[in-house]
Amino acid sequence: MKNMAKIAIPVSLGILGLLIFNSCSVGIPDGATAVKNFDSKKYLGKWYEIARFDFRFEKDMNNVTAEYSMKDNGHIKVDNKGYNYVKKEWKGSIGEARFVEDEKTARLKVSFFKPIWAGYNVIDLDENYRYALVVGNNLDYLWILSREKTIPEDIKQRFLEKAKNLGYKTENLIWTKQD
Repeated sequence: MKNMAKIAIPVSLGILGLLIFNSCSVGIPDGATAVKNFDSKKYLGKWYEIARFDFRFEKDMNNVTAEYSMKDNGHIKVDNKGYNYVKKEWKGSIGEARFVEDEKTARLKVSFFKPIWAGYNVIDLDENYRYALVVGNNLDYLWILSREKTIPEDIKQRFLEKAKNLGYKTENLIWTKQD
């Protein structure tokens, strides 16, 4: 029995470590490149979610926004909010974003439940920082963001085309209702 414990404990810890490591992936999908010459100060402020892939944290949500602000420690505060139209209640979550490479490359990692981090990669952005295409670390996460509650058709088509070319199934996007 003692020999079994000598094997089981390290193997269990190794598996647990691997699961935590995999849940903290901050990569970028193959073929995608993060925006260069990124200005985080211009990116700060309120963004409206125009579209997303559905996942459990935003299930049944409308009026979704993300507000980014600089923290004293130089990291970025992430304040996500949305209205759950099924439960008829507002939900929110506060997190933190940090740059993965340097502050001029729009590759960040974000955490709402430390020590778990996820990729947040801005792969397209208009020159005035009004519209953004954001992806996670794989083809399961995609967001279209706008400083307004709508997005111009030409920008929308540009983002959809870019996402399709990377392998995203854009027909699965949820188009967020913004009242």
